Amino acid sequence: MRLIGLAVVLALSLFAAPRAADSQQTGKIPRIGYLSASSPSATGYPRKAFTEGLRDLGWTEGQNILVEERWAEGNYDRLASQAAELVRLNVDVIVAAGPNPVIRASKQATSAVPIVMTVAGDPIGQGFITSLRRPGGNITGVAWDPDPMITEKYFELLKEVIPGLHRVGTILDPGDPPATVYRRAAMQAAFKLGLTLHEAEVGAPHEIEKAFATITTGGGQAVFVYGSPLFFLHRGRFIAMAAKYKLPDIHITREFVEAGALMCYGVRIRDLYRRAAAYVDKILKGAKPADLPVEQPTTFELVINLKTAKALRLTIPQTILLRADQIIE
Repeated sequence: MRLIGLAVVLALSLFAAPRAADSQQTGKIPRIGYLSASSPSATGYPRKAFTEGLRDLGWTEGQNILVEERWAEGNYDRLASQAAELVRLNVDVIVAAGPNPVIRASKQATSAVPIVMTVAGDPIGQGFITSLRRPGGNITGVAWDPDPMITEKYFELLKEVIPGLHRVGTILDPGDPPATVYRRAAMQAAFKLGLTLHEAEVGAPHEIEKAFATITTGGGQAVFVYGSPLFFLHRGRFIAMAAKYKLPDIHITREFVEAGALMCYGVRIRDLYRRAAAYVDKILKGAKPADLPVEQPTTFELVINLKTAKALRLTIPQTILLRADQIIE
């Protein structure tokens, strides 16, 4: 009887084995929530970089992974409902594809679903994580920069390019929470370098020209534009106003320079989104966000547009040209 029972068990095991394998293959496909404060048309390349990063790790959208996208189109007020919607869809991971307002909306929507940051600013100070090495909670990912005092670098570059520079205009988005941190850092850097700042706020597209006009009227000789999804979305208008008011401008990403701005200094956004894909991969394979250290960029690029410099009748010093990672002519 024992032999008969063993034979039955073996037969059932052989029959069930392929069915278990089939069950694995036809099991639930992981679903990612992708939440952005911008629009697909304005930030298609970071999304593409994220897709490429997934593909390099063996994930193909529509085959073994699904992505639910939500775009706020520059309207921060939409983020909370969109994040909540992704949680209701039972996504396995939320990619907070944007700066702090996106991360905050995701954090407020869930304490259970893992969240991967892509361009976090001051994530400890903002309360997203407890430390870079051990984030704690359900949030990890990539930080935007190592320290808000990187702002000093923008002013140093402007001083090298513009002889006798003493008054710089700054434009920030009051709706972007990190603005307070970077505003403080900018003031400290300006004091150290002997510069006077003339600050203007832009919270909506129609305020862009007014900001440039105010800076020009106040004697601004150049302008530093802080990062913001709103600014990125309307970068063409910023560049047009800088040209109209003949203000040398410096930005934090190369996309502005490629569109006609004078200079940028900052990280490559594409790289950050590729790294975000690596976090998603680890989480889907069982890693906990609390145990995944937050990465900070270590490489920054300087890009200069010589065509714009010529239009502004500026001569870029050879010392800066030699340091540039790319020169657009």
